[in-house]
Amino acid sequence: MAAEKLTKARLVQILILMAVLITAFVWRTVTYDEKVSVDESTTECRITAEYCTVEGQNQTLELSLAPFPVIANSEVVLQISNTNVKPVATIEGVDMYMGVIPVIFEQQADHWIGTFTVPDCVHDTMEWAIEVKQGSDTIVAKFTVKK
Repeated sequence: MAAEKLTKARLVQILILMAVLITAFVWRTVTYDEKVSVDESTTECRITAEYCTVEGQNQTLELSLAPFPVIANSEVVLQISNTNVKPVATIEGVDMYMGVIPVIFEQQADHWIGTFTVPDCVHDTMEWAIEVKQGSDTIVAKFTVKK
């Protein structure tokens, strides 16, 4: 096959195939519309002064971080002020993907305590997001980590 001579028929076949592929590529690029799925039950907050308060569907939740401000490669404690349902939480980088970090929770008195560690980044500051699911409520809390 590789040693065959390039005939007019083979050249026409290659050109038609290239034209079809280029047309499909251009059409897909021009008509591309990024669809961002938004979960109606998701609430966002920004942890700027050690905590943020969120009005959930069933109750008010308060999320706090200690120590604040958060420092990379040190243990961080996340406290959630509701004991009705055990929360499930993960941490992900907003500016750069650095994996998904799970948060392990333990109940203490009238709140949940979870611990995690965010890795060091090449940037001086990096924004992270905590996604907390507690019952039917989903909260995304963003915070900044400095080196």
